[in-house]
Amino acid sequence: MVNGLRRVKISGLGTYVPPNVLTNADLERMVDTTDEWILQRTGIRERHIVEPGTGTSDIAEPAVRQAMDEAGVGPDDIGFIVVGTTTPDTVFPSTACRLQARIGARRAWGYDLGAACSGFTYALTAGWSMVATGAVEHALVVGADVMSSIIDYTDRATCILFGDGAGAVVLSPAGSDEPAIIDFLHEIDGSGGDALCMPAGGSRMPASHETVEKRLHYVKQDGQTVFRFAVKKNEDLALRMLERNQLTGADLDLYCSHQANRRIIEATASRLGLGPGKFVVNLDKYGNTTAATIPLALADARAQGRLKKGNLVLLASVGAGFTAGAVLLRWSL
Repeated sequence: MVNGLRRVKISGLGTYVPPNVLTNADLERMVDTTDEWILQRTGIRERHIVEPGTGTSDIAEPAVRQAMDEAGVGPDDIGFIVVGTTTPDTVFPSTACRLQARIGARRAWGYDLGAACSGFTYALTAGWSMVATGAVEHALVVGADVMSSIIDYTDRATCILFGDGAGAVVLSPAGSDEPAIIDFLHEIDGSGGDALCMPAGGSRMPASHETVEKRLHYVKQDGQTVFRFAVKKNEDLALRMLERNQLTGADLDLYCSHQANRRIIEATASRLGLGPGKFVVNLDKYGNTTAATIPLALADARAQGRLKKGNLVLLASVGAGFTAGAVLLRWSL
């Protein structure tokens, strides 16, 4: 314990994507685009899409159960649930409440956290604080989104980008000699909020015939503005995180970025001096699953043998808001 805070580790990881796949070839038949155009600009080949009527809690639950199984904890061991999501099942009650009931976590409390593509890094920090302070023994951190529910499949600028998926981790106290979460760094910049948003559906513009007719309940994006901010902020936060921990890119074993665009990820990796083996790109098969991208990337890296116990890992994300975040940790599984 340092300064009254316990060390915290990831004790379990779980992921889930729906079986239905939407390929670039499928999108060619839906909008004016091509597989080559999508690949060159984003690096995405396909994305997984839920069946109509599927909610975020539906895809989060299998990821949560997998994470709990690996951590060796039961429903009554979970004291806190935080769900990073842009697509809650309902405005209220929260998806955290839905999940709590589904898994039978009778002793848990929690909430949804709205940070868009930074949802997982922000939620990870919220869960860390609960375990670190001793408020709970085990926290459940979820990043999950059904982005297909808010995507306009007549808008070629956005429909090519997003997929559906879920990831979850269990956080638990770490022993003095165990790998643990080291540091976090987060920012918001609301001046960029209009560049990536869903205009209608909130208190400012409630649902009406007009908002539906104008297709305002779908994601709208100024791609160039978002791209420029993401490149700059990803690099800035990564370098600041390393500097304040007296580290350089050479010390990292793995850089795991939010999976929005291959060019954004590679630009930061290059700035950190990382070769291809030291960063993760898996958006080619999932697209941008918003809050789920980082746990999905961690799971893939582990399956490939690129993520091992004790590895120094930097997580980073930029999302609508604008939100931005980074978490530095030693991998504990």
